[in-house]
Amino acid sequence: MTLESNILFSSEIENKNEAPELTVVVPTFNERGNVPILIDRLRTVLQGIHWEVLFVDDNSPDNTAQLIREIGQNDNRIRCIRRVGRRGLAGACLEGILASHAKYVAIMDGDLQHDETKLLPMLEQLSSGKIDIVVATRYSAGGDAKNFSILRSCVSRYSNFIAYQFLGVKLSDPMSGFFMVRQEIVDNIAPSLSTQGFKILLDIITTSKGNLCIAEIPFSFGKREYGESKLSTRVALDFVSLVIDKLTKGTISTRFLLFNFVGLIGLCMHMALLNIGLINGLKFNIAQLLSTVLVIASNFTLNNALTYRDQQLKGKHFLAGLIRFEIICSMGLISNVGIASWIYNQGERWWLAGLSGAIIGSVWNYMVSRAFVWRDHSPMT
Repeated sequence: MTLESNILFSSEIENKNEAPELTVVVPTFNERGNVPILIDRLRTVLQGIHWEVLFVDDNSPDNTAQLIREIGQNDNRIRCIRRVGRRGLAGACLEGILASHAKYVAIMDGDLQHDETKLLPMLEQLSSGKIDIVVATRYSAGGDAKNFSILRSCVSRYSNFIAYQFLGVKLSDPMSGFFMVRQEIVDNIAPSLSTQGFKILLDIITTSKGNLCIAEIPFSFGKREYGESKLSTRVALDFVSLVIDKLTKGTISTRFLLFNFVGLIGLCMHMALLNIGLINGLKFNIAQLLSTVLVIASNFTLNNALTYRDQQLKGKHFLAGLIRFEIICSMGLISNVGIASWIYNQGERWWLAGLSGAIIGSVWNYMVSRAFVWRDHSPMT
């Protein structure tokens, strides 16, 4: 082999070992049927580009991660992060972006509803050096959301309205889950981004405080082929929590808000059960005890599903967590019932006594749940 051919061979190896220009991050949960189709589409539209696709899978029961790894054995552009014990769209996107060595990172769904042919125009705009982030929008000229359900359309448009009115975000589609950004931008602000919620784009824009040069490109929202939509009540709660978090500059966090929301539901339930017990002839301290025990179980279930959904306990872990939660909260139950009974015996109204005991119990529950049940040691994130 000549010196010239040695240099050429060495150069080819070096190019293969270089970081890709573009990483496409795709968060997935039960998208096994869509993954092979999406990969084939990316191979087609990204020809001539040094790219990779990084699936961030939330431990899908349908073995999405396993399928991705099997495909990746024959194509090193296909990568997968399998997340165990944590969930959430925003957190998945953030992990994928931070795991990328590429200069540019695109976020898109794995349900085939985002138009992959827009990736090249998006990359061209970022490569110009004048744009920081390109957002694929459904609401500008040339775009449409005709495949939205009535519910999803209403949620999307009202969310956009709230983002504009309260956060000052002047994009046509700040709730889009399809965008491309310079990796270094997210890397710099990552500690300030929330891992909870479902719309990381809005978080990136508001956290950057107007310092980004943003472009929009229209696209038509496609029809889901396989799987089910992830839109749920929790998505709406996540959005409201994110808006309040940004309005308060992080003083009130997502998890703290959701915990208090669950607490409010529990408080209403507590007062109702207490009233029912008194009406049916129970002594106050007995009615207070029974209603508190039931509300503790209810609060645990709701917090497991909403507040700590990224650390959600299931199966035997759920039962163990419930027992642990009841035992720990029983320590607060003594002061709850004792103080409430003392206030009631002073001649105060039953609802004031019950409310006082419940508030004391809720503060204790929040503290112990973070430390001993879901093992959350982060500062109210």
